Amino acid sequence: MKIRDSISKESLKQFKSIAPGSNRKKENDADPITTRDWEEIMGTRRETYQRQGGRIRRK
Repeated sequence: MKIRDSISKESLKQFKSIAPGSNRKKENDADPITTRDWEEIMGTRRETYQRQGGRIRRK
């Protein structure tokens, strides 16, 4: 006899809602990462600074 046979349907529902892996999204539901997002992740969209005559200025 399994534990799930002895508990009520309501408590089984509660357990399934807090069980690990139950809240994971499917791969199809996830938003695809755009090229702009990848550039921000890799750091290529950051401001660049250059030294000009002792000062540091934005490029």
